[in-house]
Amino acid sequence: MHIFPTEVVSTVKSRVLTGDALDMQVVEEVLQEWLQTLEMPLRRVLLVPPDGTRAHSLAGPIANILYRILQPAEVKILPALGTHVPMTQEEKERIFGADIPPEAYIDHRWRTDVTRIGVVPGSFVEEVSEGLLDYSIAVDINREIIEGGFDLILSIGQVVPHEVVGMANYTKNIVVGCGGKEIIDKSHFLGAVYGMEKLMGRDHSPVRKVFDYAEENFLSQMPLAYILTVTETMGEETFLKGLFVGREREVFEQAVSLSQQCNLDLLDQPLQKVLVYLDPREFKSTWLGNKAVYRTRMAIADGGELIILAPGVRMFGEDPEIDRLIRSFGYQHRLDVLEAVKAEPALAENLSAAAHMIHGSSDGRFKITYAVQHLTEGEVKGVHFNYLPYEQACRQYKPQELQNGCNTILGEEVFYISNPALGLWALKEHFIA
Repeated sequence: MHIFPTEVVSTVKSRVLTGDALDMQVVEEVLQEWLQTLEMPLRRVLLVPPDGTRAHSLAGPIANILYRILQPAEVKILPALGTHVPMTQEEKERIFGADIPPEAYIDHRWRTDVTRIGVVPGSFVEEVSEGLLDYSIAVDINREIIEGGFDLILSIGQVVPHEVVGMANYTKNIVVGCGGKEIIDKSHFLGAVYGMEKLMGRDHSPVRKVFDYAEENFLSQMPLAYILTVTETMGEETFLKGLFVGREREVFEQAVSLSQQCNLDLLDQPLQKVLVYLDPREFKSTWLGNKAVYRTRMAIADGGELIILAPGVRMFGEDPEIDRLIRSFGYQHRLDVLEAVKAEPALAENLSAAAHMIHGSSDGRFKITYAVQHLTEGEVKGVHFNYLPYEQACRQYKPQELQNGCNTILGEEVFYISNPALGLWALKEHFIA
């Protein structure tokens, strides 16, 4: 393992930059200044940004800046794919820039490309889950992080409300985005069993506490630092509201505070009908597209309806085995999924799939309708969603004419969201005492 000298970690000052719309030239200057404070030779550097499903993080342009200013060091880029399919070269060029050569990239394969750095004990999991679960969690991460001989590893990504951990990024980018099957499975299941509504938009969830354990016990001596963004999208434009650079947890906590101001849409009344659009370049599966369910469920009224316009969705899981499991079991009620985990070894061995099925179900509280082009009515209904042909939905709702938020369509109030990955919609009562 390549060790980041403790004295360097303790003396490097974090950098925080906030504003209404931060300029990338200013970002570059801040990163240059921060890198100079390291006062150590950088021969090999690993950048760990999110993949193309998180383009609004602005991690792409930041990775491009770092790739350039870190020269002449050898710089590699390991997109934090998690269980997602590897990015195509076209996607890499679109997100990170066409000037980065193909050989600079490393594709993470979560089932094979990992090595173990430690185990979170079952007693700790039992404590943080309030007695709901007591399994241990092996922490396996991409072996390049451990064995690649890098002088510096920079994890880049957006802090935004998240359905598994509460607030995305920080150590999640390493232990899940570049993680192995067990920590992906068990962390997702922990979050699902604990309850999304209790953790989304908050910092100290049971899952985050597991990641903090890994940070404190297994990652602290690695040559690792974090570059965290908070962004806000208005219309077609995404603005960088905050840049947080450093090693300590305080950097993440400051980003969490800003994201809670920028990325929570708190409502006075529950919504009867919600219409969500999924960009086909970003959402090709319900595994990703169900962000439409996760991020709106705390705002939708009992008996309401969520309609998901999904022109790019053509599969359920990003992984063939997970896709098969979703097709077999579907998005069932939480208690039904928990019973299936007890009865079906295939599901018990793929707990992230079981967690995803819980996340994607409304538990019978509201109706979920997928409007698709590339899945059949039978396939959609087979996983317990309602079906609507995409073209019919577009004729009926005319999404190109809608504004984000409340719209009136043929006398009916419809709440429109152009990208569910950008935040969390919830009733004020969930966050304001």
